[in-house]
Amino acid sequence: MKKLILYVAVLFLFVGCADGQSSNKFAVLPKPKTGEAEATFGGGCFWSMSEALSELKGVKKVVSGYAGGNTKNPTYEEVSSQSTNHAETVDVIYDPKVISYAQLAEAFFFAHDPTTLNRQGPDEGTDYRSIAFYRTPEEKNILLATIKKVNESKHYINPIVTQVVPYNAFYPAEAYHQGYYRSHPNQPYIVSVSEPKVMKFRKAMAAELKPEFKPL
Repeated sequence: MKKLILYVAVLFLFVGCADGQSSNKFAVLPKPKTGEAEATFGGGCFWSMSEALSELKGVKKVVSGYAGGNTKNPTYEEVSSQSTNHAETVDVIYDPKVISYAQLAEAFFFAHDPTTLNRQGPDEGTDYRSIAFYRTPEEKNILLATIKKVNESKHYINPIVTQVVPYNAFYPAEAYHQGYYRSHPNQPYIVSVSEPKVMKFRKAMAAELKPEFKPL
C-alpha cells in the first residue's frame, strides 16, 4: 500500500504542467495600447514563464497560450498531444520606454533552461520546446546576439537550442491557465517545479524586477 501511495503521489506531481483541469473558455489577448509593444516566447510550462516575465518592470500583461504550429485556436489537449506542432508560449505586452526587447530576450533565456531539446524538467515533448518569435529583422538579430552572449558567458554548461522563428499567430490558452502560478501556490507542480524556476529568475534578473519582487 505504501508503494502504491508513493507511486500515485509521484505520478500526480510529474504529469504535464497543465493536466488536471479542463475548460472550453479561452482567455482574450488584449491589443497593445499606444506606445506599447508585444513579444512572444515559449520556454516549457507557461505557468512559470508567465509569472517570471510578468514580474519585470515595464511589463503590462502576460497571456499564456500556444504558438508555432498550424492549428487555429487549439485546445490544451490538442497541443499536448503534439499533433498541432504548437508550443506552450506566452505573449508579453510591455512598455519599450521602460524595458527593451533586448532586456526581455535576456530575461526569457534566464526564465527557463534553453539548452534542453523538447523538454523542461519533468515536461517532455515538442510542446515544451524552447522557442522565440521575432516580428522584425531587428528582433531576430537581438535574439541571435543574445544567444551568442549567453553561450559565451557559460551561464549554461550546454549550448542553447532555442528555435528562433518569425511570428505568425498566437492563440490564448484556456482561462484557467492565466495567472495559475499565483492562484494555485500550493499545487504540487507549482511548489516543486515552477517556484524554484521563478526564484532563480528573480536572482538572475534582480535589477529589472518590479520593486515587490526584488529578492531581499
